[in-house]
Amino acid sequence: MPFIHENFLLQTRAARRLYHNFAEAEPILDYHCHISPKDIAENRQFKNLFEIWLEGDHYKWRAMRSNGVAEKFCTGNAEPFAKFQAWAATVPHTLRNPLYHWTHLELARYFGINELLDESTAARIWKRANDQLATPALTTQGILKKMQVKVVCTTDDPVDDLRHHKMFAASGHPSTMLPAFRPDKALAVHQPEGFNAWVTKLAAAADTDISTFADFLAALEQRHEFFHANGCRLSDHGMNQSLADFCSEKVAATIFAKARKGRAASPEEAAQFGTYMMLFFGRLDASKGWTKQLHLGALRSNNTRLLRELGPDTGFDSIGDFSQASALAAYLDKLDSENSLPKTIIYNLNPADNYIFATMIGNYQDGTIPGKIQYGSGWWFLDQKEGMEWQMNALSNLGLLSRFIGMITDSRSFMSYPRHEYFRRVLCNLIGRDVENGEIPDDDSLIGPMIRNICYHNARQYLAFPLRDNSASRKRPAVRVK
Repeated sequence: MPFIHENFLLQTRAARRLYHNFAEAEPILDYHCHISPKDIAENRQFKNLFEIWLEGDHYKWRAMRSNGVAEKFCTGNAEPFAKFQAWAATVPHTLRNPLYHWTHLELARYFGINELLDESTAARIWKRANDQLATPALTTQGILKKMQVKVVCTTDDPVDDLRHHKMFAASGHPSTMLPAFRPDKALAVHQPEGFNAWVTKLAAAADTDISTFADFLAALEQRHEFFHANGCRLSDHGMNQSLADFCSEKVAATIFAKARKGRAASPEEAAQFGTYMMLFFGRLDASKGWTKQLHLGALRSNNTRLLRELGPDTGFDSIGDFSQASALAAYLDKLDSENSLPKTIIYNLNPADNYIFATMIGNYQDGTIPGKIQYGSGWWFLDQKEGMEWQMNALSNLGLLSRFIGMITDSRSFMSYPRHEYFRRVLCNLIGRDVENGEIPDDDSLIGPMIRNICYHNARQYLAFPLRDNSASRKRPAVRVK
């Protein structure tokens, strides 16, 4: 039996039945990722397994460095096959790391390769995969079809012209690619050089002058409207912690003017300005019926030497231990008190915050829609089997798992779509174990719809994206599990 087989991770008869009958055939709605809109619009054909698998994957780079692999084989100038060989030699050392599961699941689903990857199989797997990458089935657009991706939401700066989204929308492809509005750079008054360079780009994108704080807000609102006109229904913010240092518009304008003159805001001023802007963005999202995503808790770019050499997002981030509860509650409450709290998904990176976040969402459900405030899926360092189970157990104990909108890839790699399958297997194994233990009824008419909804339909209904293809999931006959 191959390592990745039809009942991989499914430890009970009930888990196997639930997965094969209710989860396996559901399409994918990937509402948060970091893959390239350009690559999708231009239907990129990857030259080799390095390009599609290792080119920007900081998860793999971290493992390789931990295995004593030199940087030239991670982000450096080594030849593509040499980099792949270095990864192949690392894979056996990743046992009990989710990378071992993901690696072999991806090889199986994309290429039908069921060999274990190591130094001895590297050359053979490299050739087999590269041969298939030369076919139309594994271009970026081919992958979206192959993996039944109905929607992919990229992560986009407000200054982006969205030309690749427009190009893809005109292509006739059955999948839908939508932008997500990520205005993190609008808060960076503590780094005036970069902030002012970005404001210049914002002014050009909005085709306006930005001399005052009012001009700045107007330009951002114009870009928000532009994104909406191009199908955007999501915003996203990556922050250490939520901000709740409330200030007046006059104070925020003074801090803005100071940054525009090249003087860095103090930490206290940056918190005040950031809070004002986050309320501004929350009101914009609510006015358009968008969903706001808050990714909280990452301690980024810890290795300053390698940050200077390699730049951000290269594998030197970790979990932070920031205090989350009070500021998050104050921020959500402020918007709620104004009737301006949009649909919101909160993601935590520190598992110590699981119960904080799972209880926080219950404070701001208002009965307007099911699960208006969502506790987001296990994110980044927590999007592995244990982390997923922790998140779902916390949500189950303190909220409604049945209203959960499910998994995201949060990935920069086109090879990551089997993470949805991984999540679904973990979900069905979790529920199946409860069935076998007699903790929930062994009733497919009760459990089956919940599984389907968590895999796809809850997100489809909650996010209400403007889609070309509104078809339901593929139907398949029920599987008898022995």
